[in-house]
Amino acid sequence: MLDGLVDKTGAHVGPHAKAVEKTHAWWRVMCLTGVDYFSTLGYQPAIAALAAGLLSPIATIVLVALTLLGALPVYRRVASESFMGSGSIHMLEKLLPWWSGKLFVLVLLGFAATDFMITITLSAADASAHFLENPFVPSWLDSQMIVTLVLISLLGAVFLRGFKEAIGIAVVLVAVYLTLNLVVVAVSIAEVLEHQALITDWWAALTAQHGDPLMMIGIALLVFPKLALGLSGFETGVAVMPQVTGAEGDTEENPVGRIRDTKRLLTTSALIMSGFLITSSIVTTLLIPQKDFQAGGPANGRALAYLAHEYLGNGFGTVYDVSTICILWFAGASAMAGLLNLVPRYLPRYGMAPQWARAVRPLVFVFIAIAFLITIVFDANVDAQGGAYATGVLVLITSASVAVALSARRKRQQWRTAGFGLISLIFVYTTIANVIERPDGVRIAALFILGIVGISLISRVSRSFQLRATSVVLDANALDYVLEDAEEYDAVRLISHEPGLDTDAEYRDKSRDERRYGHIPPGSSVIFLEVYPSDSSDFEEDLLVRGVAAHGYRVLKVTSGNVPNTIASVLLEIRDQTGIIPEIYFEWTEGNPISNMFKFLITGAGEIAPVTREVLRASEPNPKRRPSIHVS
Repeated sequence: MLDGLVDKTGAHVGPHAKAVEKTHAWWRVMCLTGVDYFSTLGYQPAIAALAAGLLSPIATIVLVALTLLGALPVYRRVASESFMGSGSIHMLEKLLPWWSGKLFVLVLLGFAATDFMITITLSAADASAHFLENPFVPSWLDSQMIVTLVLISLLGAVFLRGFKEAIGIAVVLVAVYLTLNLVVVAVSIAEVLEHQALITDWWAALTAQHGDPLMMIGIALLVFPKLALGLSGFETGVAVMPQVTGAEGDTEENPVGRIRDTKRLLTTSALIMSGFLITSSIVTTLLIPQKDFQAGGPANGRALAYLAHEYLGNGFGTVYDVSTICILWFAGASAMAGLLNLVPRYLPRYGMAPQWARAVRPLVFVFIAIAFLITIVFDANVDAQGGAYATGVLVLITSASVAVALSARRKRQQWRTAGFGLISLIFVYTTIANVIERPDGVRIAALFILGIVGISLISRVSRSFQLRATSVVLDANALDYVLEDAEEYDAVRLISHEPGLDTDAEYRDKSRDERRYGHIPPGSSVIFLEVYPSDSSDFEEDLLVRGVAAHGYRVLKVTSGNVPNTIASVLLEIRDQTGIIPEIYFEWTEGNPISNMFKFLITGAGEIAPVTREVLRASEPNPKRRPSIHVS
């Protein structure tokens, strides 16, 4: 993803550049997403114990069921339909046209930014908490804030170094961490089997507290929203799809191998995590006193680390702590990768971010600065950030569920529509329940949304006079028209014509008026230029200029959502193709200048002639090489 987006200097190579994209085996990419997903083992068993008490194993089984039967099928479908790394956001973007679609995407990007940024800060804060809880850490090193900021800085340094290095670190961290967890869980299970009275005592206490099994399942469903952190990792799983190697026969339009391997990535990570979640919740519930899970207790936020020290000694426990600290620290890597994929993919294309937002290194500095600010505001407190993290995760999973349900409905797949619709309802309930219980998550997400929308609108206005065409292609007829005039008359003169009545009288009258009032030299040949309106909310476009003969007149036709910027791009392309500075003739636009300005910003039309000149002036500093504008 990152290496495919940037060159060695960190500059973006552009969506149309012939860059060689570096890819990796699916299991290596799984490790990158796994540093986020698997790292939740560092705190998930303790969260489950706090939320559900003795019911923790049953509540965790409900979480695993919704993971394997809900989130996993949803994201396997997302991988099939949004394989460029845009995830469910791209699927929903296609359903809503014009500005409504763009604003909807900005809102989802706000929740995605909440999820990914809080992943970086929360994981680093939790890593520092594990670090400070270790008995071998010197007493003078007791500032969680400083340790957290140092860990975030190190994460940024890795991404400034390169994406290949990030993948390599992730593979090592995941392999070591899962191996150590396997040892801890296996030893803990052996301890439980050796003292089977623990099981009977737990079950007796559970039935006395909650009654029959159906009641237990019902309560487990109610506490499920509190366990939603265990669902993290799916969105980043599809975000890093461009890094999956796939098969030799893959094409950009149909990467069958990449889709297959991404599904394998998602399924494998979900199965591994599900096994660890269930077994860890069982052993931590049976072996750790409930009071130790409370705030300030030795197992709070670190249940498996507690068991590692308790049953394998402080030496092994310290090794486990170091591994946990490292993977929690690097959990932000998958979040950083997701941010570095989403922001350049959407905001610059919408005109809602400066061009440097396509480059990785400047973005890394921006994201690290934001992470510093969040850490300072929340005083590096894990619990204070949990609500925002869960909100971001749940909103993204809910949006993905809705996207695949709508996709199935559009393809008339009735059973899948019903199934994905049910999954959507479950996650909608979960999201609402989480918001009601922890409204601070929505408040934080709202700040991200307002920030993204505000900056985006300012950027869009400031970039109004930029050329927006990523490419301009004149078809054979269009090229013949301009080359013919350049060779025969040593000039290329165009008349701007608003598409409408395609009649002989319309072209004749327009040609006559412009020749008279625009003072076109007698006997000069002219070509009409028509811009047909499209979605004005699009910022970057590939322009195809078609040459058409209409009632004996030569016409250049192009479709675009931004008329002045498109005319300027076409004029510059004609100049470059012919070596002649073209001239274009306009009529003055009627209406109030202020209303025309807002019309241009929203619809891409408005005061065409002066805006076209301003776009040309901004893009071509040499007046002698600038196409000429005539207005009458």
